[in-house]
Amino acid sequence: MPTAYVTAPDDAADELAATLVEERLAACVNAVDCHSTYRWDGGVETDAETILLIKTTDEGYDRLEARIEELHPYDVPCIERFDAADSLDRFASWIDDSVD
Repeated sequence: MPTAYVTAPDDAADELAATLVEERLAACVNAVDCHSTYRWDGGVETDAETILLIKTTDEGYDRLEARIEELHPYDVPCIERFDAADSLDRFASWIDDSVD
């Protein structure tokens, strides 16, 4: 089961999460507030962001990633894939049932 780790500006995170679940690209999205410090356009920036932990399936991951790129307001969105080595069987089944 992959989880996509995505950072988004606070004002876009809720809509992004809802769209991904509504379109059945994700079973669940957890949102966590954070502050990010990063290099951009030759300078160092600090912004409030939201971390989105997006649960999906192996089969659905590429479609999820493409949709995030379409919807995300950043020129270069942070989209990273983490694969669960082990998860509760019932949880994995729920994800499979929730994603088209």
